Amino acid sequence: MASIGRVALTLAAASQFGVAFANTDPATGASPPVTRPCPQPQTPQDTRCYSGRDANGAYYWIAIPKDWNRLLVVHSHGGPSLTAPTGDSSLNDLKRFSAFVREGYAWIGSSYRREGFGVAAAAQDTDSARALFWDAFGKPKMTVLHGQSWGAGIAVRTAELNPGGYDGIILTNGVLGGGTGSYDFRADLRAVYQFYCGNHPSPGDSPYPLWQGLAAAGQLTNAELTRRVNDCTGVELPAAQRSPEQSRKLRNILAVTSIPERAFVSHMVWSTFSLHDLVARHLAGGNPFGNADVVYSGSDDDAALNRGVMRFSADPAAVQKLSEDADLSGKLDMPTLSLHAVNDPTAFVELENSFKSKVVARGAERHLLQIFTDEDNHQRLSNSEYAAALRVMRDWMRTGRRPDPRRFAKVCAAAQRQHADPCFVLTDYLPRPLSTRVPAREPGRR
Repeated sequence: MASIGRVALTLAAASQFGVAFANTDPATGASPPVTRPCPQPQTPQDTRCYSGRDANGAYYWIAIPKDWNRLLVVHSHGGPSLTAPTGDSSLNDLKRFSAFVREGYAWIGSSYRREGFGVAAAAQDTDSARALFWDAFGKPKMTVLHGQSWGAGIAVRTAELNPGGYDGIILTNGVLGGGTGSYDFRADLRAVYQFYCGNHPSPGDSPYPLWQGLAAAGQLTNAELTRRVNDCTGVELPAAQRSPEQSRKLRNILAVTSIPERAFVSHMVWSTFSLHDLVARHLAGGNPFGNADVVYSGSDDDAALNRGVMRFSADPAAVQKLSEDADLSGKLDMPTLSLHAVNDPTAFVELENSFKSKVVARGAERHLLQIFTDEDNHQRLSNSEYAAALRVMRDWMRTGRRPDPRRFAKVCAAAQRQHADPCFVLTDYLPRPLSTRVPAREPGRR
């Protein structure tokens, strides 16, 4: 923290004159914020932007609007990305969530220190970004965490691990089942896919357990994986050009796993490369997944599927390690607003039910507001909805009065006048339990 403070003194003087500079700390590799051109046309005119690198090696971007309201959004991005972070890793996040800056908030986003899984480390990097901003620009009136997708779990963990640093949390299309509750369906996908297709791994590949994602020295490319998936299911062909067998296999896989066709290839990629990163790198080869007691249903012959599908059992040590890193306690102590598209093809909306169950079990339901929208995009929602989330959260933090979905809908309608995007708020929607979409596991995750 001392090195950040030294950065702050230099920055405070330089920023008055718009001076760009970079002095890297030889001990940590950290560099102070450097003036950068703001992305246009996304950010308002006269917004000041900076980028730099913290002492953990994580890169960050900062945006401060001309008429800054002295409130700050600290952003946790989704993923996990499997490519190493760069100085511009957070730039696309700033563009995507520039509605926050147009609402008058300052914004900072961290790339995290490295690629791949690791929720606790990413939470440390998120809080490091918050501390760096406070040191450089002064403590804002209020600081709000924002987590998108995988970053939603990181945002919640950041608040859990750093009490006192934040006043509220906004979550969008969040992966909120925790480490041990969010990814079972991808292990199921690999097992079900292999039963019908038998080409991932193919007979000529080195054998490996499906929960591992890839062989230890796997060299499979995205293009080759996509080719195999298309050969088996014809998913990238117009429906009329698929063979009857391709159509049958695709129909069965999608029905059993509850994955939308438009996201099928993406989930196959994630269930290959992301699972490999999680297991091989983060869990040192341990298996956190089990399907030994799962009864799969929805196919044209469930009995044959359940007889022939590959079975595996979780390693309790791997489950424990993943839980300690990435599970959410449900112990909220600040206003938390979760915004989720009900037709999100990537982070199933039923994950919200899992999150709420944990919050209710901890007696913290008064701190949680869940808003659902009639949208089908995982990567982004309506800018008017983002603006409404900030406005509703600001009032909640100031007054302590928890709003409701109808209040959110009214605020969103008003935000449309500035942001143009329509609102798709569903004021009465309640998500079903995750077990209605992903078969539940018995205790011990057999």
